[in-house]
Amino acid sequence: MKKTALVLAAVLASSVVLTACGGSGKSGAQNNTQSTVAAGNTTSGGLDLAVQIGPDPETIDPALNSSMDGANMILHAFETLMMVDKDNNIIPGQAEKFDISDDGMTYTFHLRDGLKWSDGSELTAEDYVYSFKHLADPKTAAPYGADMLSMVKGYEEAAKGNLDALGVSATDPKTFVVQLSAPCVYFDKIITHASMVPVKKDVVEAKGDQWSLTPETYISNGPLKMIEWVPGSHITFAKNENYWNADKITVNTIKFVLMEDSNAAYSAYRTGEVQMIRDVPTEEIPSVKGNPDFHLEPRMATTYAIFNVQKAPFDNVKVRRALSLAIDRSYIANTLMMETATPASNFVGPGISDVEENSSFEEVTRKNNGGDYFNIDDHEADVQKAKELLTEAGYPNGEGLPFIEYMTNDAGYNKPVAEYLQNAWSELGVKMDIKIVEWSTFTPTRRAGDFQICRGGWVYDYDDPSNMLTLLHSTSGNNDGKYSNPEVDAVLAQSRDTADKKEHYEKLHQAEKMIMEDAAVCPLIYSNDYYLQNEDIKGTWHSPYGYWFFMYATK
Repeated sequence: MKKTALVLAAVLASSVVLTACGGSGKSGAQNNTQSTVAAGNTTSGGLDLAVQIGPDPETIDPALNSSMDGANMILHAFETLMMVDKDNNIIPGQAEKFDISDDGMTYTFHLRDGLKWSDGSELTAEDYVYSFKHLADPKTAAPYGADMLSMVKGYEEAAKGNLDALGVSATDPKTFVVQLSAPCVYFDKIITHASMVPVKKDVVEAKGDQWSLTPETYISNGPLKMIEWVPGSHITFAKNENYWNADKITVNTIKFVLMEDSNAAYSAYRTGEVQMIRDVPTEEIPSVKGNPDFHLEPRMATTYAIFNVQKAPFDNVKVRRALSLAIDRSYIANTLMMETATPASNFVGPGISDVEENSSFEEVTRKNNGGDYFNIDDHEADVQKAKELLTEAGYPNGEGLPFIEYMTNDAGYNKPVAEYLQNAWSELGVKMDIKIVEWSTFTPTRRAGDFQICRGGWVYDYDDPSNMLTLLHSTSGNNDGKYSNPEVDAVLAQSRDTADKKEHYEKLHQAEKMIMEDAAVCPLIYSNDYYLQNEDIKGTWHSPYGYWFFMYATK
């Protein structure tokens, strides 16, 4: 009955909005939307584009950012040594090529001729030396520091403050060398991540953590440069004339309109203020789903709930497992989210490779385990197990459990999912309050561990299961639930340090199994990206890492 009530509420909300759009059915809403959307204006031979990919970012400092919206802006303003193209292939970026030593321990990157910063000054290999050390510096407190650099020689010493110990050097202005402590079979994927871009030493040291807040000091090396930031309104980037491949950039400006309210974003899209929106109101999905400007794209991502394992009763593995088993993931993905997602049966989801070419880590996991961690087809069996586990934990029918609190931000399906969890856990006798937090404070609050249970999600930075699983390493800056298991840490380290790809993936399967048995995290769904983009806009693309690339847009 509770599930039915949630669905009915969503349907009623949809019907109200459809009426307001001037049509009682799908075709009426479609015609209205198409007739009121205008493409961006063209000036000086290029496109001026306005898009909405989120609200005010917490930061667009490459070393400090850990969110997708911030990274999307960073990847328009900066460029990595190697980068990922629209077909998900690794291609040259700031480096024309790189060499790997026979033992797999040394990577030598050969930079392009004439590289410059957006202020016109020269960019050299020494800038990469500084940037890698800056990312490792404990004073920087980079969330991705350990995740991206733990395989680099001397990282542990650098993370304690001895930055000269880090195995990076510039043998000449165009040659950047990275020495690893052990072979890393996916290091070429790591260097495409947004945190691995270079940052300009003089502005960072002069302005500290304030350098990324103004156009005057946000000096970058990529296709675009910042020209304006009005907090709560927009961040505008313009074509960077000093970019090595500037002739290929087709936009004059990209205006990232900062909106947290999906209804406001949808209104801006319909009036032509923006030409693309990431945050489509959930109640509008039925009316726009068949429209040619509606896109549902695969994304390598898992959405989950995070238990703060340092706070009772979530320090009890049986409580965590009970809460996780009580969730009907098929209902969330297929009914509540109207088939815009897939039920999560494991932590690592579809689209992630295994050792064999064209293989799937998720499918190998299923084969190894003889099935999934959750019974997607027989949820009642999982509910019965959940009740038994909660009794074994000393809380029969939830008796003795205090009120628990679930923290989330109110965007997309986040609030309806929270309300569903509240209902699902009430069937175990668990009482839960929902705490809605604005996005600007949600991520720092979560990172600080100031919660009991909260919404979590991860979009892969590169195609390797380690990118998801190392979130649960005890030293990871993104381990928001503060989970710690020395055995998991050891297996993850072994997977990182082996030169044998088969062993690499075998160790990662071991790590995932331990993580799931510990209920260290509570997977919910494998998420996709759905968005609206004006049909007249061409040349953009969406990557499975959850990024949009607008720098080559035309109309």
